[in-house]
Amino acid sequence: MNEPNPSNGQGASGAAADERSLPELMKQLSEQTSRLARQEAELAKAEMAVKAKRLGIGAGAFGAAGLVGLFALGALTAAAILALATAVDAWLAALIVTAAYAAVAGVLALAGRSRVEAGTPPVPEEAAESVKEDVERVKTRAKEGRR
Repeated sequence: MNEPNPSNGQGASGAAADERSLPELMKQLSEQTSRLARQEAELAKAEMAVKAKRLGIGAGAFGAAGLVGLFALGALTAAAILALATAVDAWLAALIVTAAYAAVAGVLALAGRSRVEAGTPPVPEEAAESVKEDVERVKTRAKEGRR
């Protein structure tokens, strides 16, 4: 009853495919799985290359923005010195602007130092305490269980 029928799309090759042995099918499955894994790895590699390129371009843009921002700060500094120079000598105006920058840098350094001190040593102290408490609980329950 299962004769090849050209009208249902099964030809001789369809019948041959139905007659393959289990080891042949397993071999084919293994080959196809390996091919699929290689193709997926290649796709992931290509995707990561594109993302790395975009990341590099973005990092370059941030670097350029930082450099242009530094130039803007220099121009602002010059403008502040020139504005103060209308009221005092130019050397004194430059000294005043420098002292203001030094004060801001000092405040930022102190704030940074306090944050670093709060974060050191980089040990998960709360987690270590929790583990110690857990160990003590287990020891206590083990002693109670022996009684």
